[in-house]
Amino acid sequence: MILVIDTNCLLVSIPKRSETRWLFDALREGQFQFAITTEILREYEEVIGEFYSSNIATNIVELLTTARNGILVTPHYRWNLIPDQDDNKFVDCAISCQADYIITHDRHFNILADIPFPKVAVLKMVALKAILGI
Repeated sequence: MILVIDTNCLLVSIPKRSETRWLFDALREGQFQFAITTEILREYEEVIGEFYSSNIATNIVELLTTARNGILVTPHYRWNLIPDQDDNKFVDCAISCQADYIITHDRHFNILADIPFPKVAVLKMVALKAILGI
């Protein structure tokens, strides 16, 4: 299973005492493959650095770029399927690698349910947790 993880979902899963830590642990344990682009990595680094620290951000980016279950994707087309331009990078990544799901709680992604082509599936974290049997 290939996932594209929205920044906020990754962000909240990092703390060891977080209720959603299971996502970060599952990623580290290789329970799924995850897709990233350089643009997504830059956003992860920026947001994690602002929220936690630049040291934590650097460590997370290093983990993601060296993980065996990571897939570095280079989208060759910008689909512009959702109004929020910052979120389109996740959609383009998902389409380019034929990801099974984008994991997000961002309502901007809801429009994808009404777009017949290309089909992009979106899941909330709780649904992923059930699929993974955690």
